[in-house]
Amino acid sequence: MTTDYSSLLQTLFGFPSFRSGQQEVVDSLLNQRSSLAIFPTGSGKSLCYQFVATQLPHLTLVVSPLLALMKDQLAFLHSKGIAAASIDLTLTAEQNKQVMNDVRSGECKILMVSVERFKNERFRQFIESIQVSMLVIDEAHCISEWGHNFRPDYLKLPAYQQELNIPLVLLLTATATKKVKLDMARRFNIAPDNIVQTGFYRPNLNLNVLPVVEKNKNQALLEELQRQQGAGIVYVTLQQTAEQVARFLQQNGVAASAYHAGLDSDIRQNIQQDFMVNKLQVVVATIAFGMGIDKSDIRFVVHYDLPKSIENYSQEIGRGGRDGQNANCTVLANLDGLVTIENFVYGDTPDKSAIERVIKDIASQAPEQSTSASHGGASGGTYQWETQINSLSTLSNIRQLPLKTLLVQLELAKVIRPLYAYFAEFKYRFNTDKADILNLFSKERSDFLNAVFTHTDMKKVWGVVNFDSIFEHYGAERARVVTALEYLHEHNHIELASRLITDVYEVNQQALLADDSPNSLAENLAHYFAENERKEVKRIAALVRFFELNTCLNYNLSAYFDDQQAPKECGHCSVCNGKVAKLDYSTPIPQPDKEQVAQAMAALNTHLEGKFNETITESIYCRFLTAMTMPLFTRLKVRQVAGFGSCEFCRYADVKAVVSEILDEGARP
Repeated sequence: MTTDYSSLLQTLFGFPSFRSGQQEVVDSLLNQRSSLAIFPTGSGKSLCYQFVATQLPHLTLVVSPLLALMKDQLAFLHSKGIAAASIDLTLTAEQNKQVMNDVRSGECKILMVSVERFKNERFRQFIESIQVSMLVIDEAHCISEWGHNFRPDYLKLPAYQQELNIPLVLLLTATATKKVKLDMARRFNIAPDNIVQTGFYRPNLNLNVLPVVEKNKNQALLEELQRQQGAGIVYVTLQQTAEQVARFLQQNGVAASAYHAGLDSDIRQNIQQDFMVNKLQVVVATIAFGMGIDKSDIRFVVHYDLPKSIENYSQEIGRGGRDGQNANCTVLANLDGLVTIENFVYGDTPDKSAIERVIKDIASQAPEQSTSASHGGASGGTYQWETQINSLSTLSNIRQLPLKTLLVQLELAKVIRPLYAYFAEFKYRFNTDKADILNLFSKERSDFLNAVFTHTDMKKVWGVVNFDSIFEHYGAERARVVTALEYLHEHNHIELASRLITDVYEVNQQALLADDSPNSLAENLAHYFAENERKEVKRIAALVRFFELNTCLNYNLSAYFDDQQAPKECGHCSVCNGKVAKLDYSTPIPQPDKEQVAQAMAALNTHLEGKFNETITESIYCRFLTAMTMPLFTRLKVRQVAGFGSCEFCRYADVKAVVSEILDEGARP
């Protein structure tokens, strides 16, 4: 059933009519059918949930992967007089409380959160007490393991929907291949009829692939910018490249600035603001820039380095020409950057032995009577496991992002279940004299606060709260102490700081010990990561093939995202203009020198002797040689060892082959 909502749309948002696909999604949702909307970047996906939320009886809960996206959408909703809010780390305790009260009273119709917020026990208790009409998942391709920027925590969203009894779901994305599209729909039981996909092809984007050797790249970029009018983005892979290219452009009279995650947030905000009002013509950026940037008149997007994948490429060029006017999208292409992109992939694959260390840590916190079950079957009991991501990363020698992925996989395998998180350390300093604070309260409360103050390890100004000592001498639970400290902080009697967040999980011992082989859980998880690695390397190869195509780039890009409606020849890409690209390396990729590799491996062995009691695995050697980061390298100052990064510009696979050969000759441990 289709209803004409034009007058309501005009009243609420000031738009005379819906764009292509929007009416279909709105009708589907208002008839209580969960939907998946796949619209090109900048074509109004968000309006679908924003309009529907105003017509639903209860809260609409929006999960978004990035704070910038939330803030932009909230600003738009507030400009239309629609009550919406977010719960995020930028809020004070008082603001957080106000948002919760507004949601409880029904005054707030739309609440935006990150997926990680569900790990917070207080938030889960709060949201369970609220009726939620619709769950909206922005950038929903993150839920698919086949998606290009897969976020492991997104995998838990179907379970959250069921636990919270949310009747309606809307998934939003601009980039989904057929495989990703079906995967997303399956996870939320969305019927094929409720997948709304408008055409991917954008006739105003001119796609150009320009083969350039590395030494000529700056000059090629300058010439490209001299042909452009208006503002644009230049995308690079590394932060240092962003700085170097921005400096080069400034020296040549271009109003340019570098933008990357290494800059302070206020600097990034100023750069973004200057770009929005055209004080800056060019932002030279890593992919930290772009999501949530609602500038409609970007006239060009240049990829100085190869993008990470076809999906990333399409999302990045999608920021051009949102006003419908022409935008030129140019790739300054050679194969030199492939080594860097590939090595990033290999750097995120943990060793099986590292995975085993995580599993061993989980098992080590089991009650003593349960550990006897580890031989000859599972006990079937549960217990709590506490961990801090920093210390677990150091213990296991797994970088934090893949470690988070590993923990989510353990959740999906029903081995662990998150209960809550707390700050391991609370410290405070007095703004009001201690005696004056105690005089403010009744005797019972004053005695309690005095116990807290007494069992605080005071240094010069700051003191660290000793929760165990307070419990032992006064019998007060941790939660009561934290509540009291937060109250004093809110009333400006103390300044409170907390750090070292600790995650508490429930462990299902039966699942942890279910298999006959004690290594089978680690083997399954290692296989999962190896498959991810293979998939990502394959994705890089697909990107190179795409740039070297001899048929229309726009047609092929649309087909990749399952849009069969694009013209076979767009007439405005470099291939249609008779320029088929052939990419090459500017200089041959260096091959690892076996003797040099052996010397570097020996130096690493000597450095780690007596400091690292585990086996030095093949991948540890490879990461050492290719200058990748690992917790182990930071902790034991491995960067100072002779040979670190000696194969930085070699392909990881080539380095691995040489390392493997050397280990075999020395009879592997």
